[in-house]
Amino acid sequence: MENHPLYSKVQAALDSIRPYLIADGGNVEIIEITEDNRLKLNLLGACKSCNMSAMTFKAGVEEAIRREVPEITFVEELSQTVQS
Repeated sequence: MENHPLYSKVQAALDSIRPYLIADGGNVEIIEITEDNRLKLNLLGACKSCNMSAMTFKAGVEEAIRREVPEITFVEELSQTVQS
């Protein structure tokens, strides 16, 4: 997966918001970037069970990725699906 041409750009986008997730006891990891630039993520720690996780994912994680890596066509979290 680290071989995908967008991997480092996605990691950088996630690193821009990761301190906020960690401060609340959570984090996010890349599961897969497919050949057609679909991104699969996993929320970790407190982010996984927080009742605000959908908001965090949509307004925080997905927004950072869309802003920094517009080549990503679809963002999916293991427990929810988000499409633009």
